[in-house]
Amino acid sequence: MSGRIPQHFIDDLIARADIVEVMGRHIQLKKAGREFKACCPFHDEKTPSFTVSPQKGFYHCFGCGAHGTALGFLMEYEHLSFVEAVEALAGLMGLEVPREEGHRPARRFDELYELLARVDRHYQAVLRDNSAAVEYLKNRGIDGATAKRFGVGFAPSGWSNLLDKFGKSPEEIDRLLACGLIIRKDNGQHYDRFRDRIMFPIRDSRGRVIGFGGRVTNNEEPKYLNSPETALFHKGRELYGLYEARQAIRHIEKLVVVEGYMDVIGLARHGIDFGVATLGTATTEEHLNRLFRLTDDVYFCFDGDRAGRQAAWRALETALTHMREGRQIRFVFLPEGEDPDSFVQSQGTRQFEAALDGGMPLSDFMLDELASEVDPNSVDGRARLAESAKPLIGKIPEGFYRELLLSKLAETVGLSTAKIEALIRPIANDSSAAGVAIPRGKRRSQHATTGGPSVVRRAISLLLHAPESAMKLDATELAGISRPGVTLLHDLIETVQEEPDISTAGLLERFRQREDGRHLGKLASTEIPLSEDFDPAAELSACMQQLRQAAGRERIEFLIEKERLGALTEDQKEELRGYRRHAENPG
Repeated sequence: MSGRIPQHFIDDLIARADIVEVMGRHIQLKKAGREFKACCPFHDEKTPSFTVSPQKGFYHCFGCGAHGTALGFLMEYEHLSFVEAVEALAGLMGLEVPREEGHRPARRFDELYELLARVDRHYQAVLRDNSAAVEYLKNRGIDGATAKRFGVGFAPSGWSNLLDKFGKSPEEIDRLLACGLIIRKDNGQHYDRFRDRIMFPIRDSRGRVIGFGGRVTNNEEPKYLNSPETALFHKGRELYGLYEARQAIRHIEKLVVVEGYMDVIGLARHGIDFGVATLGTATTEEHLNRLFRLTDDVYFCFDGDRAGRQAAWRALETALTHMREGRQIRFVFLPEGEDPDSFVQSQGTRQFEAALDGGMPLSDFMLDELASEVDPNSVDGRARLAESAKPLIGKIPEGFYRELLLSKLAETVGLSTAKIEALIRPIANDSSAAGVAIPRGKRRSQHATTGGPSVVRRAISLLLHAPESAMKLDATELAGISRPGVTLLHDLIETVQEEPDISTAGLLERFRQREDGRHLGKLASTEIPLSEDFDPAAELSACMQQLRQAAGRERIEFLIEKERLGALTEDQKEELRGYRRHAENPG
């Protein structure tokens, strides 16, 4: 927490870690040749499909696709953040985690955590002695056990209760300010931030209090007040109730995102332990990263009014880049005037779970919202619908989910999937443009000339198995080649050349957060048949040659298509004439 962890330390940590020893502390591994096997800890299975490679330092499940390094395993299995996993792995290896800013700030952070824990206990003690606050919670359906589980407390009225108890010296006042618990006035004096409010401690993934949320018990404004951004608390990263959900549920099948603390606690009171809430901010990329690390099924539950649908739409826009096969997002809209807390109290647990089951899939919600702004029965309206969907679908990663959504859009607007695909992808990137004449003398086998995904996959597989084979490649040769995976290959080559000693596991960890990096575990786990005379560097160079040929072919196809449309510039005409001269006289 005291500063940035140097990348070289993380790479070295992953390279030195004994992944079998790390994972063997949590799951039972059985030797199988050069590798180890086990039943996957991330999905139910009877026949082991989970493989651990000690030589390469990574694991891969052929059943559910889970993969990663020792560091990634700690994050997924123990639900740790990246920094927490680095600290845990370093601790297992007896190493101290270096920080680029030194160690002094770490002690200060420890003091802030300790202060927040003391304030949390103080608020809980005040609640027990405040009959009015206790009665308020009872009237809201929150019993003592639920209040204790979530650490609910109370900040009494008055401007300096907390300040008088915990701010008796300049150093203590500085710590209260650093935690956002007091506010400095223009005259240099201070006062308590939270007054006459029910207090909800916000906990990080390790259960440490990092901030508070306070709710009034009357009609005063603002109804909710959160801690400000501090060194420990970042609203766009944390989710209220996530720690409690992880404590209650070992294997989280789904999570429902609601809008307030009382919603999370109200659901938990009725046995729905998988509720979390954003903290006064819209759903962020970091929120979704945390949610999808725990489950593939996420529900957003909002009021059915205009504000609720606007909040849902913002969540949808953020979620698009995270959508891929196996993941599901649904949007649940409650009757106007109802929130999850009031709904579950009046309708019960079964009805709420039924509402979740009946939630709108992300694809339906997106198309319904877009269709509501046009006349879907007119040609112009359907054209506007397709145009509005274009930038949204463009955010979704390549894969089955995107293809299915394209099919659904095609059905909605009355066009073929191929035509919709052409609208989404610029013609310059379309390697299968119809009516393109290819010079006869240049035809070769598809494998050699198309440079399709199989060639890119082969190149990436070679690089993962033998990173040093990429040292003499020129990544700039890939510029302009629009094939799936080429960007990833380019970045892998650059990473290896910048870090010549990086291992297979190190590469997997570097690209773990990238959407296009999620296939690396499967590629790295696929064995490449090796012979005595096999040269991975030469093989990789051959792949690059095929891709260069593909780039030239694609450029020719593009120019010929523009010629057919009468849209060539003078420079492009000359370029095409040059290609044709070369085709006629290749020597």
